[in-house]
Amino acid sequence: MSLVTAEIKSKADELYHGDELCQENSKRLLTEICLPNGLLPLKDMEECGYVKETGFVWLKQKKSTTHKFEKIGKLVSYAPEVTAYVEKGKIKKLTGVKTKELLVWVTLSDIYVDDPPTGKITFKTPSGLFRTFPASVFEIEEAANKDVKDKREVKAVKELWKSKNRV
Repeated sequence: MSLVTAEIKSKADELYHGDELCQENSKRLLTEICLPNGLLPLKDMEECGYVKETGFVWLKQKKSTTHKFEKIGKLVSYAPEVTAYVEKGKIKKLTGVKTKELLVWVTLSDIYVDDPPTGKITFKTPSGLFRTFPASVFEIEEAANKDVKDKREVKAVKELWKSKNRV
């Protein structure tokens, strides 16, 4: 059963549909609340929303996905619906996210960065167990990579154009 009701949707200050818009806005929200923008790498998102008054956020994707954070070797599973309450530097009452520890999938309930900032991010389970990692592990440097790729493509097109015009 979905935690996102029609009543909650009607209160949403931000509501987006479609993968591209949802990807962009979920990363923007994470950045606004001072969390790494690669923390929620969902795929094929259909809907995302945010109720500023309560801090309630939801992300819906077509099906559950599993993502491996290569830098730390951790597998994380994201359900078709991920919900949470957010505030600066914190995600609370998280649902739909599990991580694999040894051979067991463990539910995550809270994520937070240290205050004052130390560059660390902590993941907590409902039972109180927690793990801390460098926050940089969950950061995506898309803008820088995209600019480099765009510059390479422009350079390649210019070189191709020059070579064709020489003949």
